[in-house]
Amino acid sequence: MNQLHIKDGRLIDPASKIDRIGSIYIAAGKIISVTDEPAGFQPTHVIDAKNQIVCPGFIDLSTRLRDMGHSRKANFKSETRAAACAGITTMCLQPDTTPPIDTPAVAELVRDLAKKAGYEQIYPIAALTQKLEGAELSSMLSLKQAGCIAVSNANEPVKNLLILRRALEYAASHDLLLMFRPNDFWLSNNGCAHEGAFSTRYGLPSIPDAAETIALAQCLELVELTGCRVHFGQLSCKRSVIKIHQAKKYGLDVSADAAIHQLHLTENDMAPFDSIYHVLPPLRSETDKQYLRHGLASGMLDSLCSDHQPHDLDAKLGAFPETEPGMSSLETVLPLMLKLVAEKAITLEQGIAALSKNPARILRIKSGALTPGFSADVCIFDPDLDWQVNSDNWKSQGINTPFWGRTLKGRVTCTVQAGRIIHRLEDF
Repeated sequence: MNQLHIKDGRLIDPASKIDRIGSIYIAAGKIISVTDEPAGFQPTHVIDAKNQIVCPGFIDLSTRLRDMGHSRKANFKSETRAAACAGITTMCLQPDTTPPIDTPAVAELVRDLAKKAGYEQIYPIAALTQKLEGAELSSMLSLKQAGCIAVSNANEPVKNLLILRRALEYAASHDLLLMFRPNDFWLSNNGCAHEGAFSTRYGLPSIPDAAETIALAQCLELVELTGCRVHFGQLSCKRSVIKIHQAKKYGLDVSADAAIHQLHLTENDMAPFDSIYHVLPPLRSETDKQYLRHGLASGMLDSLCSDHQPHDLDAKLGAFPETEPGMSSLETVLPLMLKLVAEKAITLEQGIAALSKNPARILRIKSGALTPGFSADVCIFDPDLDWQVNSDNWKSQGINTPFWGRTLKGRVTCTVQAGRIIHRLEDF
């Protein structure tokens, strides 16, 4: 039986309120003890984590891994390797694959691809509507039985509010989490940048923050009507955070995340017509960025995600509005979280909780904590290790990141998934 001893690291586990030097003992894919060595324990591997931080493996609530119709952009093998290098041990896969995850057969294909890549903890998110067309509901119960952890329509619009209401009722009746990225398709009007000074200066089609907040407000009304459990993904503006805070205050069963780049980049950082900065939702104002940080620190926002979207070079060529949105972002999650800590926007414990404890609570999985009996998902990182984002260090097939060539602080040295070492920095 494979047994693993992680010794002398600084253990930080927000779920158990642990912050001390100690050891973790792992056997049969589970954590069997923290600090106290079990009787008769004989490790097959020992990891010396001295001067490093040992925390629960990170859980990413929104990723695209390509393959399935888009293998020219990336594949499960390349992107799961990038995730392992980033300390991410669990990922939720958005349903806008080709074909969409709207049948049990496609959900099973996702699980097979994950197994072949040697990274089994990928949870498919089921399509809310058939073919993501927003008109007819998918068979949510059979998709749940096939292993889907939630339902979502990804970035595609639902045709009308009655369909959305029926979807929430269906999901609520089967205790399914509904993930919703609020965006009014018609107000967005195929925009590509925030409606502000930057889009006005360069004549780019714009998206007002009202496109997000109006869609959010409508869905919150339906949450109150149906009692559905809803997670709002990739929020980008101040008024959205305020609405989530009000909804929680009045007892609605809701949670929310933001893509981590939204807490660092704004429209002011965008180089003119550089499609690397083309993301949805768009990079907003400095006020929005600061309020997202405040929302995370105060608990109004529950978690952070990568919103990882690798692209090939062709997808980012052409006029800014014609390029495909999205950043390759798995490998920058940790250093960007640590940058928030260094800038005193959040504490280290809050940052780790936003990437482990809180996503696990949202998904209702026994992970995200260094608790005996839980899956042995562990991230070990050196918070002071500098590294440059370049082809020598980058594992994702997508290099569409605005941080290319920059030196970042904080790097994962070892990742353990279900008791198995899936990444060691010394093996590079």
